[in-house]
Amino acid sequence: MNDPQKKPEVSWFGSLCDDDYEFLGVVDPELKSSWEHCRDIVACAEENGFDNILLPSGYTLGIDATAFASAVSVATNRIRLLLAVRMGELWLPQLARQMATIDQMSGGRLTINIISSDLPGQELESEPRYTRTREYMKILRELLNGNSVNYHGEFVDLEIEAPRARTVSGKCPPFYFGGFSEAAKETAAMESDVFLTWPDTVKGVESIVSDMRKRASGYGRELKYGLRAHVIVRDSEKEAREAANRLISHLDDQKGEAIRNLSLDSVSVGVSRQTELRENSNDDGFIEENLWTGVGRARSGAGAAIVGDPDQVKEKLNAYMNAGIDAFILSGYPHISECESFGKKVLQNIEHGPLT
Repeated sequence: MNDPQKKPEVSWFGSLCDDDYEFLGVVDPELKSSWEHCRDIVACAEENGFDNILLPSGYTLGIDATAFASAVSVATNRIRLLLAVRMGELWLPQLARQMATIDQMSGGRLTINIISSDLPGQELESEPRYTRTREYMKILRELLNGNSVNYHGEFVDLEIEAPRARTVSGKCPPFYFGGFSEAAKETAAMESDVFLTWPDTVKGVESIVSDMRKRASGYGRELKYGLRAHVIVRDSEKEAREAANRLISHLDDQKGEAIRNLSLDSVSVGVSRQTELRENSNDDGFIEENLWTGVGRARSGAGAAIVGDPDQVKEKLNAYMNAGIDAFILSGYPHISECESFGKKVLQNIEHGPLT
């Protein structure tokens, strides 16, 4: 990386939400979400030196993230656990106890990915949904900081002492949060610690970071910034492009659309931007050098991959860091083999470490 003082956090993706394939869109029973398979992904990420692992939440897909985090916290030693938690899904005092307990079980390695989606079986308009998210974030932070709460809002009406269970540090773990609507951006500026964005052009990412810096500054706050993206790294660019094409070689467009529509977030502003990038890419699916949008043909969320040889991938990560990115959450297909490939070809050759 160009700046020797800046060491990004580099994380991998734990495929709890049935998002693992050899051929995109073709279900392989061996790669479906299960305790054994997802545990092996986390173990691979830890073995290859990743700093953190995202444990995603999806009610209709895969296994439960919180239960999984509890178990894997004692099956790992170093890697942090970025646990996705949907705001409103659990009673706040109990949620705080769960988070503090998992942090204790992991020896202080918990980080929290705040999710503001609709709850399973429920639809709520964007503005009240984000109001609920802000209230939950504010009170969850207070409880995890060990503070009593006397709060009377639209969704939270609570007078309570902090639970006896405390995190190892005695403080709330950092909140990672993403979203692209106005309400989401304001929520992030007010309450998050790390703003997560999805794949975009380098200039697009730079614009997002600039916008969020201004918003956070308006609340007297400073954020860090993370990029969630896929990666395909091979010894040569030709091999990487061949691997990308192989990944989608069995994809039926109708099946891809069905997969995209499964997510509770399938009509969000962020998803629309991923569609726009895909529609504006060249015939090979590249929107700019080494950024391939083909993976978005069967994903509702992050829909582009960094594709290239090790030097090209490092150069792309560096370009994003120069645009303001402090952390990367990466994934690839199949998740274990791509985790090993990136770990050996790229990660071991760059300076990185957990966000502090």
